Amino acid sequence: MDKLTFLGTGDSMAVPRVYCRCNVCEEARTSGINRRLRSSVLVESHHEHFMIDCGPSWREQMEQQQRTDLDHLLITHAHYDHIGGLPEYADLCRWLRKKGNVYASPEVIEQLRTIYPWLENNVSYHPVDGHLNQWGWSITCWKVSHGHNGFSYAYRFDKPDFAWAYCPDSINLSAKEKRPLYELDLLILGTSFYKEEAPFHSRSLYDIVEALELLNEIRPAYTCFTHLSHGIDWREDYGLPPNCRLAKEGLSLLLAK
Repeated sequence: MDKLTFLGTGDSMAVPRVYCRCNVCEEARTSGINRRLRSSVLVESHHEHFMIDCGPSWREQMEQQQRTDLDHLLITHAHYDHIGGLPEYADLCRWLRKKGNVYASPEVIEQLRTIYPWLENNVSYHPVDGHLNQWGWSITCWKVSHGHNGFSYAYRFDKPDFAWAYCPDSINLSAKEKRPLYELDLLILGTSFYKEEAPFHSRSLYDIVEALELLNEIRPAYTCFTHLSHGIDWREDYGLPPNCRLAKEGLSLLLAK
């Protein structure tokens, strides 16, 4: 049975932010309900497993899962909160004396080569130029607007009886960018705030209010919001519809009806 587990559900700064004394960050330092690592998921499929994104929280996430091996990584984009753990991943591969496998769009791979020119000593890159068949899934990769922060890539995973998508960093999607998000059994979508007050031109992710409008259009069967900043408090009731929830680290979902 295919299963997805949230390893991290935080935004680029995670929660708590070291300088912040807001109610959410202070709670995260004590009882820890709101404590969040950078966003990442682990998918177990066909006796194999792969992780989507490898941020600076990667080592801690691996320790929490008591995992000492990882053969496959998918990368959504080359921002630090999604790739900061790659040197540690490469060191794991070096220690295990085998090459890891990193899958990403050709554009992102070229960025990784610039940022980490030594990485290919220990990992092999696999370009995902639109489509990939792997781990029993038909996988679609497409470019999405990341607002002020440029672009990211989203992934859609299809089997005959189930379809899900991972889109952690996006905003103001065009009709073309939304198209692969229709007819989903599960959508994982990044939403940093409930209602973000920053000027729209300076923003890079949907807020929950905007995301709910998007869901009314694309109508996934179930949605989890991830990439949550210290603007989201797990103790609050945001009045989400019954088929929608905030993702929480350690939450596992079966990828089947």
